[in-house]
Amino acid sequence: MNETTSSPMSRRAVLTSAAAGIAAATASGLALAATPPGTATHAGSREDAAPLQGKRALVTGASRGIGAGIARALADAGADVAITYLNSPDRAADVVRTIEAMGRRAVAIRADSADPAAVRRSVDETVAGIGGLDILVNNVGISRDGTFAEMTLEDIDALLHVNTRAAVLASQAALPHLRTGGRIITIGSCVAERVPFSGLTVYSMSKSAMLALTRGLARDLGPQGITVNLVQPGPIDTDQNPADGAWSDLNRGFTALGRYGTPADIAAAVTFLASPAAGFMTGSTLTVDAGFNA
Repeated sequence: MNETTSSPMSRRAVLTSAAAGIAAATASGLALAATPPGTATHAGSREDAAPLQGKRALVTGASRGIGAGIARALADAGADVAITYLNSPDRAADVVRTIEAMGRRAVAIRADSADPAAVRRSVDETVAGIGGLDILVNNVGISRDGTFAEMTLEDIDALLHVNTRAAVLASQAALPHLRTGGRIITIGSCVAERVPFSGLTVYSMSKSAMLALTRGLARDLGPQGITVNLVQPGPIDTDQNPADGAWSDLNRGFTALGRYGTPADIAAAVTFLASPAAGFMTGSTLTVDAGFNA
């Protein structure tokens, strides 16, 4: 019987078999991803699941919160990691110790992301400290409370310098070091595309620029085999936006899941985008927000 005259029953059997195979492969992959570091599996050790082995990453603003979670996750996936910090040297040292305990190289770099020279220097010190740069994660960010009318020039400059300009300058400084397979991943915000309540105007503006930066750089760097993607978090339980803070009930109410996320939720998205599995994704946005923008 040829392909054009196969019976409905035989076609159903083929589809059923294929679906079963996909389900088995998916379950196996999810189980491996969930395996704690150092745990052996039937397929071998955790080292078999180190997709970033030999890669070097810089995560800006990573002494705590989302940045620290990203730095640890990249190291757990095999990467050596440099982080920047400004006012939390002890926390930065803790992140470095955690990464080194995984057998990876790590370095903490004090850098004010509002200072263009410091941003560029942090890239140079990353290359010197861990031997190169394959993955840049533009994570650093700040917020300023207050209505649009209350925003001072100092507030506006701070938001634009840290949330917007720092990502531009770090990406520019990274270009001479990135090769084919390189990654630029920026952490934006779900309020870059939707502003559901007042008091977010300048902050949202500073984060919405990351959409254009990501799409433009994807076009610029695509011919070199470098991918550029954006992760937009929703409410994440951090020092900056605690799940029991003044804004928490309002934020939680806008989500479909009715809860805050954790730094690990964002770190998982970043680790995926940094991995070979995301090699066909560029100029893309992953919104990890519990349905805040649904």
